[in-house]
Amino acid sequence: MSDDDFMIESDQEGYDFEYEDEGEEESGDVDVENKYYNAKQMKLSDPRGAIDEFLGVVGLEKEKGDWGFKGLKQAIKLEFKLKKHDRAVEHFEELLTYIRSAVTRNYSEKSLNNMLDFISSSNDEDDMPYMERFYDMTLTAFQGTNNERLWLKTNIKLAKLWLDRKEYARLQKNIRLLHKACQRPDGSDDPSKGTYLLEVYAIEIQMYSETGNNKKMKELYNQSLRVRSAVPHPRIMGIIRECGGKMHMNEENWKEAQSDFFEAFRNYDEAGSIQRIQVLKYLVLASMLMKSEINPFESQETKPYKSDPRIQAMTDLVEAYQRNEIHRYESILETHKAEILSDPFIREHIDEVTRNIRTEALLKLIAPFSRFTLDFIARQLKIQVAEVQEILGFLILDKKIRGKINQQKGTIEIEVNVDAERMKAMKDWSAALGALSYSLFNDGDGFKSDDAGLMGGMDVGRRRM
Repeated sequence: MSDDDFMIESDQEGYDFEYEDEGEEESGDVDVENKYYNAKQMKLSDPRGAIDEFLGVVGLEKEKGDWGFKGLKQAIKLEFKLKKHDRAVEHFEELLTYIRSAVTRNYSEKSLNNMLDFISSSNDEDDMPYMERFYDMTLTAFQGTNNERLWLKTNIKLAKLWLDRKEYARLQKNIRLLHKACQRPDGSDDPSKGTYLLEVYAIEIQMYSETGNNKKMKELYNQSLRVRSAVPHPRIMGIIRECGGKMHMNEENWKEAQSDFFEAFRNYDEAGSIQRIQVLKYLVLASMLMKSEINPFESQETKPYKSDPRIQAMTDLVEAYQRNEIHRYESILETHKAEILSDPFIREHIDEVTRNIRTEALLKLIAPFSRFTLDFIARQLKIQVAEVQEILGFLILDKKIRGKINQQKGTIEIEVNVDAERMKAMKDWSAALGALSYSLFNDGDGFKSDDAGLMGGMDVGRRRM
């Protein structure tokens, strides 16, 4: 583990062996090490003094090495936290000179990633200009070492930072650079960089999802699913599938939305991401909107979360919905309103779910009646008269019921299904008789005037015989 975890390397064990000409060198290393850990102990009580101690570690090293790298790293973090931005930038520039040969490649990469994460965690607007300078210096340093992989990873990290801060203009500039870096000279996608390309797509899709550009999001979503050369982290595919599900929901394509949300949940679950809980709620929402009779918690992947307290409200809601228990549904929604409606996406679509269950409850309620008042339905469903009228109007226009609303009296008369079907059958029978009559007496071989005379002559002949 790194020094940031306060793990002290194994102390030299007390062997009695003696080595010639190494005492002075070992003594120097011990002095450097002691100074470094002494500075770490001062971080909380005297951060300004700790900075001087950490920078003193750098001065004690004859050549650039691990202890100087560690000392600079700690000093930079304290300087940035204390708003000594110019000094932090100066020392970060010095730190970047260590990555060429003084420390191992893996250690420098991990340390710089941690450093950028630390810098990016600040929400202070005064830190923003310096934050960007840190990224610019890092990218320039990686270009100087011809390390394209680290350049790509750092640029993707910067793109995520702009996305989190909704700096879309800066984000688009980054995305253009990243797309170009993931292409061949002829402009086609480079298969060897498919994994990075999918990360770029995921960031770009999120941007268009947040800005409401469904057309562009759909285009990129389809492109991302066609990338076959990548072995992406499941979290990246979770992001892409989640955005795809939201896109399908906005298009009212409930079935495709449910499929994408399930895939998103599966990927987030594999990645160990907490976002799996939120996406599972979206899966429940899509299942209710597509009026599926299959409980979304019956699958092998989702079943372990059925009793999870974080998802319990949605679990109860979908059960009440599938059983058409309108009053239980309304009670659950009211009790857990803050929890369920805290997510803007769920809040946007839950009204459609509520309308669906109220519509089904209304149809079931009015089935035995041919005439009733709007107020009666409102009392039974515990909703406003205006909403009852709106639902009935929709059902009449959609020809799911036959009836007329009398707004002055607040009543509705339903055409009884038996009478309606009998009248339709009579009308169809009458039309069929008319068509048969026309066929027989106009187009067929029925009795005509000449045939009648011939038939009369045959009768006379028979009488004479």
